[in-house]
Amino acid sequence: MSERYESGLGSWGSRWTFILAATGSAVGLGNIWKFPYMAGENGGAAFVAIYLLCLFLVGVPLLMAEVLLGRRGGQNPVGSMAKLTAAAGTSRAWIWTGRLGALAGFIILSFYSVVGGFSLAYVFNSAFGDFVGAGPEDVAAVFSAVQSSAVELTGWHTLFLVLVMIVSLRGINQGLEKSLRIIMPMLFILLAVLLWYAWEHGDFDQGLAFLFDFSAQKITWQASLDALGHAFFSLSLGMGVMMAYGAYMPKSASIGGAVVAIALLDTVVALSAGLIIFPIVFANGLDPTAGFGLMFNALPLALGNLPFGHFVGTLFFVLIALAAWSSAISILEPAVAWSQQRWRCSRTSAVVVVGCAAWLLGLGTVFSFNIWADATLLGANFFGWIDFVSSSLMLPIVGLLVAVFAGWKLDVASRREELAMRWAWAFSSWQWLLKYLVPVAVVAILAISAWGFVSALQNPFD
Repeated sequence: MSERYESGLGSWGSRWTFILAATGSAVGLGNIWKFPYMAGENGGAAFVAIYLLCLFLVGVPLLMAEVLLGRRGGQNPVGSMAKLTAAAGTSRAWIWTGRLGALAGFIILSFYSVVGGFSLAYVFNSAFGDFVGAGPEDVAAVFSAVQSSAVELTGWHTLFLVLVMIVSLRGINQGLEKSLRIIMPMLFILLAVLLWYAWEHGDFDQGLAFLFDFSAQKITWQASLDALGHAFFSLSLGMGVMMAYGAYMPKSASIGGAVVAIALLDTVVALSAGLIIFPIVFANGLDPTAGFGLMFNALPLALGNLPFGHFVGTLFFVLIALAAWSSAISILEPAVAWSQQRWRCSRTSAVVVVGCAAWLLGLGTVFSFNIWADATLLGANFFGWIDFVSSSLMLPIVGLLVAVFAGWKLDVASRREELAMRWAWAFSSWQWLLKYLVPVAVVAILAISAWGFVSALQNPFD
């Protein structure tokens, strides 16, 4: 006999609120710089096609499973797994699925807030005209000034995390729901304005060709594995976020339809970001580069020498800050929800304790850019290690546990009732993908992520 568990933490006002909230979680800094660059360098439209295939064959089924477990359990990720484990009559060790997810999210929040602080710093730098007419040395000097000052970077890290905590303090409906109803439309409006600017003042044809020319010869096994990895990491899987958000999802809402909408919106944002960034970069004769170099060096340099670049640069970094803020708000939620229910404390107490703990851990990342820059273990600093442990190890492990539990341990009646799919073949296809393809794909992601980090370490015996 199946059971349904009601959340004692609140619920989203509608299906679309859930979609906006989950999209806000998925749309992060990786959408802005990593996916567009990967697509351009690895075959354009061919890479995008492989990415979409991986997204809908691996990412979407796993995201559906996370949301299903959250809504079925109706609690924080740890509480949901405890109740579902008891209902399934299986080992209580499965509760570690929720614990590891919440812990991974907490660790990621600690360094994500530092990167979010960087984006806030650049909003002000751009607004005050620091990049107007600037040369490469001037832009590099601004970046170095923020990065090398432990005091300044701590200040931005603090401000960003305080902004996240303020939203979380107000709860699900008055905090997360209301703020995301403002943040997400603002993000899409900014995308539209910046796309128009890139069309008018950038080399849009070259940017379009970089992203969408079909170059099959560039598709390699490595490019395909990169597409698979990004399909996993771009949907906020493994952090307990989607499980926590699923607990607040209305019972009448379709999980499958909502998850497909989230995946599509996430991809639209990523491609739109590429169509903003690359035309502007190419118009200035600059080479596209990955990571911080693209967002915090190449783009400020390009915008500083274009018409209205002062204003547009500020809007761009507001976009970056909003994307980081919406993600961080969601990443905080699993640990807050668990603390609330585990210790029977108020939401205020849970947010303050978890937020302050994340701030303290984040100081390690701050110092990794300056006073601890030379303090390394096997060639990786504090930030490198916690990023590896949380992102490259814990997230895929949690994803694998979710797939196995939802596919093999949870009873079929519960799965069928929560998904409520109209067609039997759709449910059977989802079950097959979750049971067989998703675990193999996630193990591959785990192995590739671990090998990539380990191979970059220094050999202590050299």
